[in-house]
Amino acid sequence: MTRIAYFSVAFLALASSFASAYDPSPLQDFCVAVNDSESAVFVNGKFCKDPKLVVAEDFFKHVDAGNTSNKLGSKVTQVSVNELFGLNTLGISLARIDFAAKGLNPPHIHPRGTEILIVIEGTLYVGFVTSNQNNGQNRLFTKVLNKGDVFVFPKGLVHFQLNVGYENAVAIAALSSQNAGVITIANAVFGSTPPISDQVLAKAFQVDKNTVDYLQKQFWYDNN
Repeated sequence: MTRIAYFSVAFLALASSFASAYDPSPLQDFCVAVNDSESAVFVNGKFCKDPKLVVAEDFFKHVDAGNTSNKLGSKVTQVSVNELFGLNTLGISLARIDFAAKGLNPPHIHPRGTEILIVIEGTLYVGFVTSNQNNGQNRLFTKVLNKGDVFVFPKGLVHFQLNVGYENAVAIAALSSQNAGVITIANAVFGSTPPISDQVLAKAFQVDKNTVDYLQKQFWYDNN
């Protein structure tokens, strides 16, 4: 074997080891290790059904329009592995988002998935905010979407959708995880259990504690 050929083989072997030497992306918020296997679950949180017992219904689900009669005027109907067991290990899921006139799907993130959304009916103002990679700035990207328009929200970035029309709107979102998760910013910050210290939030948002206390007393509706 020539020196060049030997170097090429060695390089490919090293590259292969780097490609396979990583931790798999988690499909839940955390997975605490246990020694007792009888009280354990798989890392994706689901056991597999015996293939001989699988039926077509395991891959089927009907989704109705969501009830938008709430403070936000929107309803997200998720179809993740928790609702459709056939999605297990497939790495995808979707959601139907219904909006009343002027309804909002508030700023939120999906910690485990990128989202691609298509508008079925209505007009939506959508956007996402980047991380602070641009000289410490968080850039906002927005677009007004009409029927048939598609928009992508990168994994883990804060994003939102607002119905700017006077009629109902519907959108379908596909996600690159069987369990992408959702963290609604206002709910997580001001409605956590137990609550975050008002001293922490007052300093973080540069407001007085009375403002924080008022916000923490509100009912933070979850439209998911």
